[in-house]
Amino acid sequence: MMNVILVTLKGVFRDRVFLGIAALLVLFLFIPSAASLSMRQVTELSVTLSLSLISFILLLLAVFLGATSIWRDMERRYTFSVLSLPINRSFYLFGRFFGLALFLVLTSAALGAVTCLVVKVTSGIYPPDRPIILGYLALAVIFATLKYILLISVAILLSTVSTSFFLPIFGTICVFIAGGITQQVYEYINSPVAQTAISPVFKIAATAVYYLLPNLAGFDLKVNAIYSIAPDPRGLCMTFAYFLAYTAILLGCASLLFSRRELK
Repeated sequence: MMNVILVTLKGVFRDRVFLGIAALLVLFLFIPSAASLSMRQVTELSVTLSLSLISFILLLLAVFLGATSIWRDMERRYTFSVLSLPINRSFYLFGRFFGLALFLVLTSAALGAVTCLVVKVTSGIYPPDRPIILGYLALAVIFATLKYILLISVAILLSTVSTSFFLPIFGTICVFIAGGITQQVYEYINSPVAQTAISPVFKIAATAVYYLLPNLAGFDLKVNAIYSIAPDPRGLCMTFAYFLAYTAILLGCASLLFSRRELK
């Protein structure tokens, strides 16, 4: 499996994905200027823009790398050559996942370093009312990375049952959108206001969808990083445990489906 991880990393670098990331890094140079348009919260706006740009880059990587990795190998018939060797299909699948996850971690580390530099420059020019705590900023980047690693597992799961890249790409995007709002929908349908406005059948169906889809709202620590609010350690531990459990379930399902898939 280690060989598959290394091959996956080499493949990503060979495709020059990092050149696209480097092109997007140029946008960080404009963040201090764009944040200066805010009259009072310049540093806070720079943190918001930086974290939003990181999330956008990681989303692109998670969707397109995760959704096309398995499909491209099968389309180019690389999978047949690899699986003809004494390697388990599950190990091949896990190697692909961990290789992409490692690349995402390396990318987020580089983007996080650039973000800290941008925030330092902005706060030096426009001192904020409340000092920005870089530890909270690092936590926001780390949990954003975990969110998109989970999204990679969703893309790989969809890739194991699809013969084209349309389902993995658009399915992953739909899961990302839905996973970001499931918490708000769940809180609304269980609020006193919705007790008479929503039918019990719809409430049961919405609750089932809430538990089925990943809850991505818990990984969002932007508010903590922007306003230097200390996150709840218990909540962080629960979110990390949720990440491990949900990712393990998705990879287990993907392994089971891929091991039973007939390759032609």
